[in-house]
This record gives sequence, structure tokens and C-alpha cells, in this order.
Amino acid sequence: MRNNPQLIIPVGTTEQHGPHLPLGCDTTIIERLSDDLSREFGILRAPTLEYGVNAATMKPFPGAASLSGKTLHRVMNDLIGSWEASGFEQFVIITAHSQEPHQEALCTIHARHATVRTVDIFGLPFEGLSADADVPCHGGELDTSLLLFIDAKLVNLDCAVEYAPSKDVIRRYNRGSSAAIPQDCPGSLGHPGLASTEKGERLYHYIYERIATRVFGRATGTKQPLIDPP
Repeated sequence: MRNNPQLIIPVGTTEQHGPHLPLGCDTTIIERLSDDLSREFGILRAPTLEYGVNAATMKPFPGAASLSGKTLHRVMNDLIGSWEASGFEQFVIITAHSQEPHQEALCTIHARHATVRTVDIFGLPFEGLSADADVPCHGGELDTSLLLFIDAKLVNLDCAVEYAPSKDVIRRYNRGSSAAIPQDCPGSLGHPGLASTEKGERLYHYIYERIATRVFGRATGTKQPLIDPP
């Protein structure tokens, strides 16, 4: 890894994902992906930044904590500037939060000479893989299935609450508008009750293969064994 100029940077969030999932749901998912990618391709990965730009809520959720878009942008610019000065030439940011303010903060980072690429795993097409494909990935079937596969002890499906968001809620969430999470929302969007470990395994391998081939250049169809979750 010493001679590889690439660096993987996981950027998570600390926000509510419903009563059945932990605050660090997004962080847990991208850390697993980053570790597996680092292992296969021999690329160093930076320590995880566990805070991002959260969805605005009409009521507080204990423990959730957010950065502003400007703060996240500045923090990432400073970190990447330091890493570039130490010799890294290519940065791959991996995140699992599709809200526009979060994505804008990460996709507008400037480096002197290095290249910076942001990969939002929930920006992939999931049609045919999830019944919640048209719903933002925020504690629904997709998030819950992935976490069941990665670390099932972090999931309590007995506490899951179904919440089918309206088109207006989806629009506000994607744009990062105020009150993106309404008063009556349990903190998650979609149908976590549809989740399963088997779906999570299929989804994880789908996400991993897309990143491995399209971002890190592995030949299509050259599958590598992944480490089984604990």
C-alpha cells in the first residue's frame, strides 16, 4: 500500500434511521465497504468521518448531530489538502447519504493537483432489487437489509415502523429542505419490514461489484471473495 497514491475516505452520518436502526447506520455500511475495497485493491483508507449533513427534522431525535454543508466542505478540503501534501494523488470518497447539501459539500472539493471522486452508494439504480427503490434510502428496506447482513445485532426489527412518504416529503428530503422529516415520521422512510439478511447480502455484493469495476477498474466478472460479516 505504501506505493499506491490512492486513498479511500469514508464519510458517514450520525442521524436517526428509525427506532430499529442505530444512529451510525450509514457509517457502519461504508466502513465495511471501505475495508473490503482497501483489502482487495491494496489501497489505504483514511479514518472515517462520522458526521455529515443530516436531513432536517420537525422534531429532535436524541443523539443525531449534523454538520452544515459549509463546515463539511471546509473540513474535507483541509483534510484532503493535508493528505495531498503527504503524497496522495487520487482520493475516493465513499458515502451513503444522497441528500443534495451533503453531496454538494463532497462533490465540490478542490485539490491542487490530485483527483477527487465522490461515490454515493445510494445513488446506484436499485430497481428490481428493492421495493423501496423509489424512496430515499433512509432506514427502509435497503438500509435495513444491508445492516442485517453486515451486523445483525445492530438491528431490532421488532421496533421497525413503516412510513410511506408522500412525493412532497421525498422532494424535500432529496433537496435538503427544512422539515424534510415530518412530525409524524418515525425517523425512517419506507418499509423496513421487508428487509432480510439475504436481501442485504445481494445488495451488498451488487454495490461492491459496481464500485470495484467502475471506480477501481477491476475487470467485469472477476469476482473476489469477500470477508464474511462477523
